[in-house]
Amino acid sequence: MANQQHMANAIRALAMDAVQQANSGHPGAPMGMADMAVALWGDHLQHNPKNPHWANRDRFVLSNGHASMLIYAVLHLTGYKLPIEEIKNFRTLHSKTAGHPEVGVTPGVETTTGPLGQGITNAVGMALAEKMLAAEFNQPGHTVVDHHTYVFLGDGCLMEGISHEAVALAGAWKLNKLIALYDDNGISIDGKVAPWFIDNTPQRFAACGWNVIDAVDGHDAAAVSKAIAAAKVSAHNGSTGPTLIVCKTAIGKGSPNRAGTSKAHGEPLGAEEIKLTRAALGWTAEPFKISKEIYADWDAKVAGQAREEAWNKKFAAYKAAFPAQAKEFLRRMKGELPKNFNQVAFDAVVAAHTKAETVASRKASQLALEAFTAALPEMLGGSADLTGSNLTNTKSTPAFRVDLAGDVVKTEDGAIGRHINYGVREFGMAAIMNGVALHGGYIPYGGTFLTFSDYSRNAIRMAALMKQRVVHVFTHDSIGLGEDGPTHQSIEHAASLRLIPGLDVWRPADTAETTVAWAVALQNASRPSALLLSRQNLSYAPKSDLGDISRGAYVLAEPSEVGMQKTHGVIIATGSEVQLALAAQKLLADRKIGVRVVSMPSTTVFDRQEVAYKQQVLPAGLPRVAVEMGSTDGWWKYGCAAVVGIDTYGESAPAPVLFKHFGFTAENVADTVHAALLKA
Repeated sequence: MANQQHMANAIRALAMDAVQQANSGHPGAPMGMADMAVALWGDHLQHNPKNPHWANRDRFVLSNGHASMLIYAVLHLTGYKLPIEEIKNFRTLHSKTAGHPEVGVTPGVETTTGPLGQGITNAVGMALAEKMLAAEFNQPGHTVVDHHTYVFLGDGCLMEGISHEAVALAGAWKLNKLIALYDDNGISIDGKVAPWFIDNTPQRFAACGWNVIDAVDGHDAAAVSKAIAAAKVSAHNGSTGPTLIVCKTAIGKGSPNRAGTSKAHGEPLGAEEIKLTRAALGWTAEPFKISKEIYADWDAKVAGQAREEAWNKKFAAYKAAFPAQAKEFLRRMKGELPKNFNQVAFDAVVAAHTKAETVASRKASQLALEAFTAALPEMLGGSADLTGSNLTNTKSTPAFRVDLAGDVVKTEDGAIGRHINYGVREFGMAAIMNGVALHGGYIPYGGTFLTFSDYSRNAIRMAALMKQRVVHVFTHDSIGLGEDGPTHQSIEHAASLRLIPGLDVWRPADTAETTVAWAVALQNASRPSALLLSRQNLSYAPKSDLGDISRGAYVLAEPSEVGMQKTHGVIIATGSEVQLALAAQKLLADRKIGVRVVSMPSTTVFDRQEVAYKQQVLPAGLPRVAVEMGSTDGWWKYGCAAVVGIDTYGESAPAPVLFKHFGFTAENVADTVHAALLKA
């Protein structure tokens, strides 16, 4: 017990010292959860500091990411490549100890947390990936996928609405290897939470199918460890639900004047209070000094290496018995596409071009998915209760289901379901997909209407920040959806998504462009993508070359194709508006005006091209007019003389009526180009 207390106090000391030195941060939560960390990391967590990417490690998520000094302290103490200098550099430029944990920056951090509620939701995605991979790859006598997902969370995570979405799905999916430890300290930034947070949290989780271990003393590491052990035994003995462990704690534990108050939350304790806290804890070491004895108690390198080596032996036996499955598992955990992917993509694009079908781009997406999901077993689809509209399901992706025993249901040929019914939970879906991608083994994609991307937006941003391969399928992309009206008609959404750094946004015009968009999205191992797709049918746009579609914009039709020898201007169009541009090109030719039509399915991809290519597509000296059924702001950066767009909300009426009302006719586009040329 004494050793556990010293181990916990090491976290408290490092937390208050680092926050004090940075003059910024949150000391209270790390100090309050220190004993919980001792219990989990000291007694249960399956990890190897020497290899933070070991495939069968347990995943740990600090959902209340403002408590970042907790995980930084533990990673340092257990032996990860996070030296004391990095702890001293907490919250400084380019350090490995940012203000909130960041995956890819700090070894051992599994996900970037900070926006409350998303961490627990990421954890649900990780636990889902583990469950599905186990069902897909484990064989009788060979269990190679077998690990837990642990998450620390606080009141703020539970107040965020996304937690309701995640908790419900975790229960529905019977994720019994997911164990959440709730830091129940009753304090948030504004003070005691009781006046505004009166949920009966244990009953809420129980109602969603969770096992609940209530009223555990969060400052008794042995008691917390016992609760974790009980959760693991329960799962092993057939319990189907995830487990919530309610840990009663005091924020800022150890601080004589700040413990149990909101003053401990988001500011340094101050030199005098730190002095008093050290005395109260019996901590005599200088700032950032940890004794050899405490380091020895925390050190997990030897034990971690032994765990991984034991698993390596298991995997070697698995590989000998099931070589093809072992090879496939390693490929997918590395995030590598199958060797024949380029050929699969080429064939799919050529097929789309050859058939030249007139279909909605949402249907074009499904046609592309039929090819890609058949070739890529790692593709894991889904929809937020709009499968019949988003068309994210294919012949290769039966519905994901679990039986009453919690086992993943398999088809007659032994395959697992690869299409998830997320229910009306857009935000939860987006953040769960982030967790699936972070875990590895699957490429997640999910669908909803484009206007509901607002619900998903922060999780989309987090995918971009974390550089995760997640694909969002957004259909009903414009006023073209018609009578549902302005609540469902996307106006500003394409422009808004294009503003997210690191997110590729595609708005394809036909089957070939849609297939290329999917191919590029799947190849982008470190970048999420959003596909904006139409409800209405789109004619195929004839094209002589398919090679430049993947560059985001290309010359679709020169003036010579409508009998004009001279180029007077350029029309830039995306999605369904490409057909308008082509029709306007013909009308302008009747007026002896020659224009080039540029299809720009992805502004974000085009913007990354070299200057020479961009100048080739959009030559200097030629007036440009952009056409898109949405906000005009983003188009002016291309030097447009005019933009045919919508800077108001839509209306409720049949699509053809709306197109005429808002000026999306070939005649209006031609008139706009003509007027722009007269002014040039």
